[in-house]
Amino acid sequence: MRQDEIWDVEAAGRYDTPGTGMFSPDVLGPTVDRLAELAGDGKALEFAIGTGRVAVPLAERGVSVTGVELSTPMIDQLRTKADEATIPVIVGDMATAVALGEYTLVYLVYNTISNLLSQAEQVACFRNAARHLTPGGRFVIELWVPELRKLPPGSPAMVWHSEPGYIGLDTYDVLRQHVVSHHFTFDESRQARLTRSPHRYIWPAELDLMAQLAGFELESRHADWAGAEFTPDSRSHVSVYRLPPRP
Repeated sequence: MRQDEIWDVEAAGRYDTPGTGMFSPDVLGPTVDRLAELAGDGKALEFAIGTGRVAVPLAERGVSVTGVELSTPMIDQLRTKADEATIPVIVGDMATAVALGEYTLVYLVYNTISNLLSQAEQVACFRNAARHLTPGGRFVIELWVPELRKLPPGSPAMVWHSEPGYIGLDTYDVLRQHVVSHHFTFDESRQARLTRSPHRYIWPAELDLMAQLAGFELESRHADWAGAEFTPDSRSHVSVYRLPPRP
């Protein structure tokens, strides 16, 4: 499964859920607040900008935002909310695409770095972020913590979420650090809808090493955008990496 095949016209049309889920104010509010603080008076670059879930409210806060996105249907959906002059978007892969100018902030939200399916691509993504940043600039990643401790003994699969009308199930390939997320949606009928997405999971320590290879230092790590303490039981983290400032 290629990413441009996963994020097709149908997926782009289903992605936006205004006011709920990822788009709820209690999720978006702290995210945008923190990113606006980190961008300061500079410009921000979002890798895998998607339909502009974060970029649109961040731009409305007065931050100049540019995006990189592989999926043209996702960009088309973004264009229903903001034009090219407001939020420019470069069509390309976040590990290699180049945006003009320099930025004080590059960010990747909601586990998107795991869409790169090899360690080499993920390291290249860090290096690409570094190329776009001014000295002292920051690269922010929001990422889930692999939940291998919850795998039943001898089983490669785990249900990670269940609610009326939805079941989320992950299957793990621990040798390659690959996981496929299976999303089952259903109603009262006998039929269910399945969508799947592949990922390469990354441990926080491995992520820190990738950062070092690209010249970054870990500045902070929290369990969420509001700054909760990151603990061994945290299910995700927001990690802020910084390039050394000019001497």
